[in-house]
Amino acid sequence: MSEPSRFDRGHTDDLMSFLAASPSPYHAVANTAERLEKAGFRQVAETDAWDGTSGGKYVLRGGAIVAWYVPEGAAPHTPFRIVGAHTDSPNLRVKPLPDAGAHGWRQVAVEIYGGPLLNSWLDRDLGLAGRLSLRDGSTRLVNVDRPLLRVPQLAIHLDRAVSSEGLKLDKQRHLQPVWGLGDDVRDGDLIAFLEAESGLTAGEVTGWDLMVHSVEPPAHLGRDRELVAGPRMDNLLSVHAGTAALTAVATADAPLPYIPVLAAFDHEENGSQSDTGADGPLLGGVLERSVFARGGTYEDRARAFAGTVCLSSDTGHAVHPNYAERHDPTHHPRVNGGPILKVNVNNRYATDGSGRAVWVAACEKAGVPFQSFVSNNSMPCGTTIGPITAARHGIRTVDIGVAILSMHSARELCGADDPHLLANALVAFLQG
Repeated sequence: MSEPSRFDRGHTDDLMSFLAASPSPYHAVANTAERLEKAGFRQVAETDAWDGTSGGKYVLRGGAIVAWYVPEGAAPHTPFRIVGAHTDSPNLRVKPLPDAGAHGWRQVAVEIYGGPLLNSWLDRDLGLAGRLSLRDGSTRLVNVDRPLLRVPQLAIHLDRAVSSEGLKLDKQRHLQPVWGLGDDVRDGDLIAFLEAESGLTAGEVTGWDLMVHSVEPPAHLGRDRELVAGPRMDNLLSVHAGTAALTAVATADAPLPYIPVLAAFDHEENGSQSDTGADGPLLGGVLERSVFARGGTYEDRARAFAGTVCLSSDTGHAVHPNYAERHDPTHHPRVNGGPILKVNVNNRYATDGSGRAVWVAACEKAGVPFQSFVSNNSMPCGTTIGPITAARHGIRTVDIGVAILSMHSARELCGADDPHLLANALVAFLQG
């Protein structure tokens, strides 16, 4: 039986391509689905009856995707091994009435999505991407991946206090991007522009889910190119690693004691409470239907869930050289030091001792070093889909990820080795 090949820095180069091609959650799941299809997976519709055949399958819903591989001869009660991640990132999203402007400037009205570092969106060349909903009920992806918009910062001459008192941004007044000149702001201009860009006829678009993105491509950084700068690493880095790991174990022709799963959700950055979020029914529905399609009963479902483990993979905080005091003094994860295990005793992360043992076993099998992360006791701790997944489905969940800098910036920073180290650990985990 062939084993999956180990990932190296070629995986990181491929991650950079994936980031550039995925400016929205809808593009991210479309690109993920394309990679799954090349590995032999097939899409199944939620409205169809499912069969119990073996092989790779996936469900795509909006900005979320759940994929799984059923080994030949898998019993209905076979447990799952799940890699969980999320497809969304904090950014600026287009409002229902997008056409705005003042004083000879044409602007696009935007809303703040999640918790972005607002200053990181200033004075950047921005594109526009997302999903268009058409009059016939279909959808169309759109990506204007060229300099189209810009949020101009106020000149220091008009804000002398900015250097001494810090930048203060009003989310409503100061973050509306400009995209042209003119006093005649006309309703429908932006959508008409996107219809033309997409080859659609006027009036075809009746709904939209649009967001801005930096058009600067990902790039290697540093004297020895040991760093990578790019957008949306939180959390497309994990989506990409999970996809690579799932396709690797599915195509390796090696025995699998578990059913490997990738669950990439939308809306983590604003609470996960949606039909495509981790706090919705998507994952549970897919897993249950997989059990029942293979002839299982509720007893089989309960047995399968009891033996299931999920790795909730999301980015975490590397120690910052300029702000080391913000970190726990004994836990300083470094970039290129291997993926991190996240722990919080108040269940902001789902990891416990038994989960740590599962993670250690995977890393040891893969020959991958790992680091531990806890927050400074004086600082609030973030959270992930991990606790939600554990509580909603009653499955053991472990929070892990890759340490980065500039989390929630329009452009984040990671080590060039950590993405492929994570992917190798995920392969070992999914293999069992």
